[in-house]
Amino acid sequence: MNLKLENKVAIVTGGGSGIGFAIAKKLIEEGAYVVVTGRRAKVLADAVERLGEKATGIATDVTNLSSLKSMFVDVKQKYGRIDILVANAGGGLHAPLGKITEEQIDSQFSTNVKGVVLTVQEALPLLGSGSSVVIVGSTSSVDPGPTMSIYGATKAAVRNMVRSWISELRGTGIRINILSPGPTNTDALREGFGDHAQEGLAQLREKSPMGRIGEPEEIAAVAAFLASDAASYVNGIELFADGGASQA
Repeated sequence: MNLKLENKVAIVTGGGSGIGFAIAKKLIEEGAYVVVTGRRAKVLADAVERLGEKATGIATDVTNLSSLKSMFVDVKQKYGRIDILVANAGGGLHAPLGKITEEQIDSQFSTNVKGVVLTVQEALPLLGSGSSVVIVGSTSSVDPGPTMSIYGATKAAVRNMVRSWISELRGTGIRINILSPGPTNTDALREGFGDHAQEGLAQLREKSPMGRIGEPEEIAAVAAFLASDAASYVNGIELFADGGASQA
């Protein structure tokens, strides 16, 4: 499918690795110019080199308002607009009830909730009619599983915010949707299991009706669809890309 993203201007937060990198790569393949952001300058520079001449990297911390403002000023100066915003930056920590720390609560809500709010809010002046916002959520919004209660709570919060935002943006022509991947084959997923990565991955494959976890490129394809005019009448949904695992 040709998604007709030629000369579209896209931002992908957390685009230096994993799902974010795969989304940036897919958008570029479909013709877009892509600004990738992230906190790790070296990872970001490596990603831009791999993505090629249609990619630009801007070191940005989505939990820091001044950092976000600076990034959007740069985007405005270079492109003048945003056609596609992918709010992907986020992360989760495993901790069972009884061992959840204040720092774990603060860090996850700061990135996954505050970071999304600030990113979307600061992008609004550059988003016009026909633009698309894709927020990368997680199936943990409905099925967090053991030790992931705080992470799941942050993703459920984002889902509820979008329900409100689409009403507030009535008449602007701006669409906002959530793409919620299931377990996806990334370094971050394996690192989250620590020394129990093989056991954890086996459990995830067993839970999936398809008998496997997802690949970043599969999630990227869904993100590109939601970003494109092919999804012009899709607004306010949470689209699960998890092989059916959260429904089983």
